[in-house]
Amino acid sequence: MGCIENKSTPAANGPGADFNAFEAMQPRPPEKTPMDRRNGKHVKANDIPPEGVYLPNNNFQAPHMVSPEYVQLSTAAAITLGIMGGRMHGCECTRCLNLLLTYPEGCRANCAYCGLARHREADRDYADRNFIRVDWPAVPMAEIVDIVAKDPEASDFHRMCISMITHPRSEDDTFTVLKQWTDKIDPEAIPVSILSNPTTMTRDDVQKTRDLGADIFTVALDAATPEVFDRTRGKGVQSPHKWSKYWEVLQDAKDIFGTEKFGAHIIVGMGETENEVLNLVQELVDMGGHSHMFCFFPEQGSLMDHLPATPRDQWRRVQLARYLIDYRGVRVDQMRFDDLGRVKDFGLPTGELDDVINEGVAFRTSGCPGKFRDDISACDRPYGDSPPSDIASYPFQPKKKDLKKIRRQLDIPVHVES
Repeated sequence: MGCIENKSTPAANGPGADFNAFEAMQPRPPEKTPMDRRNGKHVKANDIPPEGVYLPNNNFQAPHMVSPEYVQLSTAAAITLGIMGGRMHGCECTRCLNLLLTYPEGCRANCAYCGLARHREADRDYADRNFIRVDWPAVPMAEIVDIVAKDPEASDFHRMCISMITHPRSEDDTFTVLKQWTDKIDPEAIPVSILSNPTTMTRDDVQKTRDLGADIFTVALDAATPEVFDRTRGKGVQSPHKWSKYWEVLQDAKDIFGTEKFGAHIIVGMGETENEVLNLVQELVDMGGHSHMFCFFPEQGSLMDHLPATPRDQWRRVQLARYLIDYRGVRVDQMRFDDLGRVKDFGLPTGELDDVINEGVAFRTSGCPGKFRDDISACDRPYGDSPPSDIASYPFQPKKKDLKKIRRQLDIPVHVES
């Protein structure tokens, strides 16, 4: 088989490094939060009634601005919805309405890479925290539903997603938000995904999201191995999450939602090898699910904001290999890896691999599907894992100049047809 082989061989995290090694990706230890800042005390002390849209850092956060009455939404979703002004590089809108539950106490987990982490309560109120590189304005849920319900079929949104956080009210409020949506908007017009919080969920909770109209259920594993998980999401950062519990809920989702209707988020570049992350991708496919991949970016204010973003070499190799496993029937055991776990051969003949690269879809943001194709995500998360100046996940179809850059990053300099 005449296969394209990646030729890069720089050492990990040294000059010209092309992957983030485990030993180099250690988070800072979280510091102790002053008593007067714990559990949203600073916000709760302000007895201010909520008034319409809350823009991070621009107005006083009201202690009663909580879910299910209020949710936060991504900047891209707010622009698409018409709640905020602005433009997005290369794309007119986002195809997914990402909603985030919100409370003065915030998320009670402490994930090392996340801008919403508990340790940030020391210096930043929850609704003012950045998440996947952007601000998340807080908006009355009823207002969002009313805007979309005017004409769901003509909406720019192909999907709505409720993102849970680690909070005692998270399950019940997710059910309320979901029902408020499906009471007015047919899930056939705009399907609903759940980005779950397995730590506090039961199998009955998973079933209830399905009964209330959600059609896809996802689990944010984020870490690709138990070791990376514990270091970044568990005991290593004084956080409550456990690898075993996440897999338990993922299995529940498989049983309840069925084939092609569940998946897992994975962040690439937090210390796992390419071999490890792609074996996880294969395991999810063998279960009947999909992987939704993110490129690690040092989120401002997180416990990993001092660490390097995933090198584009590593990201492109994993992005391409993941697409081949998820959508082109290639198995990880057809691929070859070097002694550092890097992809050296993608397991396809040269011509076939060229065709996949030239199509460009493999390098778009991955997530729950939209209305165009199963392999084109509604959840395009514009610039959630990179700046527009050095795009990791393309929220639009890569153009010829983009594909040439991608090939350079892959070290596969094959001519792109004009």
